[in-house]
Amino acid sequence: MVRAMAMTTTSDGKVETLHAYAESDKIGPIGGKRSVFEDEAELRRTLVAEFQATANAARAAAAGVDRDPTAAVHEYRKALRRARAVLALVADALPRSERKALARAVGEARRALSAARDQAVAPDAVRSAKLPDDDQQTAETVLAAVSEAAPATTEIKQLLAEGAARAAAQVEALEAALPPTISWDVLAAGVRDIYGRARDARKRAKHGRRAFHTWRRRSKELTYQLELLAGYAGERVSELARDLDRVTDVQGPAVDLLMLRQLVRTHGAAGDASERLADSIDDQLDDLIAEARRAGRDVFARKPRRFARRLTKALRRDLAPTPVADDMAAD
Repeated sequence: MVRAMAMTTTSDGKVETLHAYAESDKIGPIGGKRSVFEDEAELRRTLVAEFQATANAARAAAAGVDRDPTAAVHEYRKALRRARAVLALVADALPRSERKALARAVGEARRALSAARDQAVAPDAVRSAKLPDDDQQTAETVLAAVSEAAPATTEIKQLLAEGAARAAAQVEALEAALPPTISWDVLAAGVRDIYGRARDARKRAKHGRRAFHTWRRRSKELTYQLELLAGYAGERVSELARDLDRVTDVQGPAVDLLMLRQLVRTHGAAGDASERLADSIDDQLDDLIAEARRAGRDVFARKPRRFARRLTKALRRDLAPTPVADDMAAD
């Protein structure tokens, strides 16, 4: 690995060598007190701790199910989405079998609550759909069928408890599977992969609604990754995360309508009324998907490697020591 050394001159005129850094990383010497990127062993510990935090959040959400089942399901699924984002961030450091097993365990724990999530979100999706009166009545009938088929609170409680326990078990599995150190190259590769998959899904979403949903999922994971990194970097990385967050906000209404459309297909009575409702949803979906794709055009304009380089540059600038003003240096 090619190494570069940074030199600086102290106040008494001596030349001092700063920490070496990997030229391939192009992060350079970094001086923020919160930085963990100089110490690859500390970076590993930090990422395991971040994964542990997502498992803790899932457990806390499960514990709150008696107070508010809907909120518990939402917070639980959000925690496991963040867990998946952390796994994707360190994927390049994991053996393939362990990487797949960890992702499968987290994904299955999250999907177990999909029906409960749909039942909770469906009423808001109907309200925001702006349906004609006839379609509104049909939608209310579908909602009643969805509510009747929804899992009971006791079942939701059990699923949350089992899923939280399964997520917690993955912390130890991740700890055992990771190498002793993790470099920035690993994290850059993780971001690059998720960005590339999101970018590809956005292209395919022009002609495929399943691809749109995939684009949304990968975009959310990418946002979580950038938010995590920004917590140890600064404003420039945070701005990249906010750019992604604005795109996911625009994606949201279309995702909810996609979910509602599937519920109509699954729980709607056979006949013209359900078909008309599905057609009304389709008409709105086309516009919302087109709007979301336009909103994401600039964010996903770069090729994955260029986006990773942009992130690395933002991180380096965030962590660079603050220059001392000339008048202060003179003192």
